[in-house]
Amino acid sequence: MFTGIIETVGELLEIKDEGTNRHFKIRSAITPALKIDQSVSHNGVCLTIIKIESDDYWVTAVDETLKKSSLGGLKRGSKINLERCMVNNGRFDGHIVQGHVDQTALVTSVQNENGSWLYDFEYDTSSGNITVEKGSIAVNGVSLTCFNSRVNAFRVAIIPYTYEHTNFHELKKGDTVNLEFDIIGKYVKRLLEKSGN
Repeated sequence: MFTGIIETVGELLEIKDEGTNRHFKIRSAITPALKIDQSVSHNGVCLTIIKIESDDYWVTAVDETLKKSSLGGLKRGSKINLERCMVNNGRFDGHIVQGHVDQTALVTSVQNENGSWLYDFEYDTSSGNITVEKGSIAVNGVSLTCFNSRVNAFRVAIIPYTYEHTNFHELKKGDTVNLEFDIIGKYVKRLLEKSGN
C-alpha cells in the first residue's frame, strides 16, 4: 500500500521486451535502499524489483499493466514518479493508494497561476469510474484533491514543491497519465450498484 507522497523521480535507462512482458531499467536515488521482491510505485503502478545493479534496478510490467496504464508509452529518458510502500509505523500523509491503476487520462490544459499550476484531465467513463468534488485521486501516483469535478473530467492544483519534485513539471497538454480512483469511492459505488441504487 502507498500514500501517494512521491519520494523521488527516477530515470528510465533501458527497455527490453520479452514476449508480452516489458522490462524497465531505472536509475534512482532510492536504489541503494531497495531489495529484490520489494514493491515500488512507478507513476502510480505497483511493480516488483527483480534485479539491482548499483544505482539501477529492473522491474517488469505484464501485458495487462501496459494496456491499462501509460507505462507502455515510456521511452528512454522518461522521468518516473517513485514511492516505496508505506511502513506500518509511518505517517499517513496522502490517501490510500494501492498502486493498481484504473485507467489513463489525457492532460487537456496546464495553466501557470503565478506560483502554482492548474492541470485539467479528461478520462473515458466507460469503466464507470468517477471523481467527486474535493475527493482524492492519484495522478501518476501523486495523491491529489479533485475540484471542478465533472462526469469525465477534473482539475487539480499543484504547489511548487510537488511541481519540482515529481514529473508534473514535464507534463504538457496531450500527455497521458495514470489514474487510480479513490478506493473508498470505488467500494461505495460497487455496493450501491449491487443494491440496485
